[in-house]
Amino acid sequence: MYEGAVQDLIDELGRLPGVGPKSAQRIAFHLLAVDPVEVRRLVDALTEVKARVRFCDVCGNVTQEETCRVCRDPRRSTTVICVVEEPKDVVAIERTREFRGKYHVLGGAINPIAGVGPDDLRIKELLTRLASGEVTEVILATDPNVEGEATSTYLARMLLPMGLTVSRLASGLPVGGDLEYADEVTLGRAFEGRRRINA
Repeated sequence: MYEGAVQDLIDELGRLPGVGPKSAQRIAFHLLAVDPVEVRRLVDALTEVKARVRFCDVCGNVTQEETCRVCRDPRRSTTVICVVEEPKDVVAIERTREFRGKYHVLGGAINPIAGVGPDDLRIKELLTRLASGEVTEVILATDPNVEGEATSTYLARMLLPMGLTVSRLASGLPVGGDLEYADEVTLGRAFEGRRRINA
């Protein structure tokens, strides 16, 4: 569509997850229109994150040190591990202020169509962490989609024989949602996860 550097920028932006061709074009023309100082700040931020940010040696979360702040926190329970797919999932769970244990980030989910199998995830590292016997419960907090379910099922089959308590996050109807708009899977999960009401 465009010549040279502009099209190259649009193509590169379009390779980012969640950025389609129109969004890539909008971002590219925004970058062309803004002050060069703002573009330099973006370039510096990208360079800095690639140079300084790494994955935690223990759990796989993002950090600028050898271990992340959750793994370093002595107040966190070492007997419960919450297994998530990506570092962004840790942030989502931390916002709830409900979980006080440690995390394990798999780095994705089993997805045979995309060529991602169990060996491509940080499952061996999880098993190494569990070998000490200190952990008594593993919470599987993978996404409630086909890949997340496959990953959760695979892990549960592997962990249950180890004598651990293995649980899965409940899923169902969102607060403020309408029953008529819920899909069958979500509504089915809501029935499975129903709770008794005590007077």
